[in-house]
Amino acid sequence: MSELDSQIPTAFDPFAEANAEDSGAGTKEYVHVRVQQRNGRKSLTTVQGLKKEYSYNKILKDLKKEFCCNGTVVQDPELGQVIQLQGDQRKNVSTFLVQAGIVKKEHIKIHGF
Repeated sequence: MSELDSQIPTAFDPFAEANAEDSGAGTKEYVHVRVQQRNGRKSLTTVQGLKKEYSYNKILKDLKKEFCCNGTVVQDPELGQVIQLQGDQRKNVSTFLVQAGIVKKEHIKIHGF
């Protein structure tokens, strides 16, 4: 039996390194701007990955005034706080965040379509 015990490999987790690197949202310092299709022509733009020290409600208020759209801040258990805006505002949001000095252009990832 001792010969068989030495031949059995120990438990190996191939994803252990990946899980250690991607342990939380925002570890790569990217801000993700996505669009989600609703019914028909309606769409929803989400912004996630902003730093915790920013006031999400103030950013949302400025975005709503700038683009004449409605929006809200949603608390997600995995992703933290996420800003949601009505309509496809991906380009507008990315230029706004860069011009306001909140995020550098190379740290913004635009997803969708």
